[in-house]
Amino acid sequence: MIVAMVVAVAVGGTVAVGVVHTPSMPPGDNGGVMRTLKIGTIAVDPPVVLAPMAGITNSAFRLLCRRYGGGLYVSEMITSRALVERNPETLRMIRFDPEERPRSLQLYGVDPAIVGAAVGIVVDEDLADHIDLNFGCPVPKVTRKGGGAALPYKRPLLRQIIRAAVTAADGRIPITVKTRTGISDQHLTYLDAGRIAQDEGVAAVALHGRTAAQMYGGAADWTAIERLVQALDIPVLGNGDIWTATGALRMMHRTGCAGVVVGRGCLGRPWLFGELEAAFAGRPPAEPPRLGEVAKIMYEHASLLADDVGDDKAARDFRKHVAWYLKGFPVGQELRARLGMVSSLIELAGLLGELDPDQPYPADVAAAPRGRGTGARRVALPDGWLDDPNSAAVDPAAELDISGG
Repeated sequence: MIVAMVVAVAVGGTVAVGVVHTPSMPPGDNGGVMRTLKIGTIAVDPPVVLAPMAGITNSAFRLLCRRYGGGLYVSEMITSRALVERNPETLRMIRFDPEERPRSLQLYGVDPAIVGAAVGIVVDEDLADHIDLNFGCPVPKVTRKGGGAALPYKRPLLRQIIRAAVTAADGRIPITVKTRTGISDQHLTYLDAGRIAQDEGVAAVALHGRTAAQMYGGAADWTAIERLVQALDIPVLGNGDIWTATGALRMMHRTGCAGVVVGRGCLGRPWLFGELEAAFAGRPPAEPPRLGEVAKIMYEHASLLADDVGDDKAARDFRKHVAWYLKGFPVGQELRARLGMVSSLIELAGLLGELDPDQPYPADVAAAPRGRGTGARRVALPDGWLDDPNSAAVDPAAELDISGG
């Protein structure tokens, strides 16, 4: 049984409509849940979003994941300043393949005027169908400038940035916000940030249930996601510790969130999106791939990269994916090392041919954490950042000029 709640919120003369479905099922049940999620005019079916990840969610990886299941597939972080200044690499990063519809772009910025200008460019030049604003990045080079997960502490500045983005979009494409629970347990910001975002007319809010201080360590706080769901009328998406399709259903059951945002759980497992689509439809998932099939997927991934950036750069970029794809498989250290230093697609094909194709997928690693597991650390912040949460002052030097995070 599904309890559906349709919400219409009048914002700035427009109406944002979201549908929140709370699955009535015991945790861990693989029964399907209704799959209706609207972000503005975009139907997201199933209600699954690929989290933007620096150096990962380029066009090649988005295409690969999209081939397994539906959802919303978000780009790497694009900096507003780099877009406004027409940085060539940034312009390359925001190219979408014709297969990519809807086109989803994540934008970072700390200056309301520059963010507004960047959104205007995206809309006027039809560069994307959806923009997500980054207020969740915890990496030091971002937070020490007052950006990412540090910025929501400055409530007036957060409001001005979101207002500038929504105003520039002018209802032509939806704007969403992604944030964390706060800077630290002592400086939580997510409830205020969510209410500000709703007040200013965003279509949805995604919450990663960790503070910036946690980075990617510890456990995500799903209770915070539940509190935000209860506090807002627009759709709230949950993010953090979703390693399996069953975990996604469990999050929705426990929190009432309208959808899930999947990040590290899909690293080396793009087929997770097929498992998610099956779970939300109430179908049993396909059998996990044997090593031979994983090898084919690895080569397809590298080939898609090569189509975008060329053979040499694709091979170098693919190296970081090797350990994720082979996680748990009994592959010798020497072969792993050679794959981790591959320099061409021809070499990659030869090395993949040395793998035992009949090795079954290691069942014990599917639900295991993967990707960055950086533990708690002190958050790098600008001097005096915590002194006044009501400041809207902007440091021009805080605008990053390089996209990607």
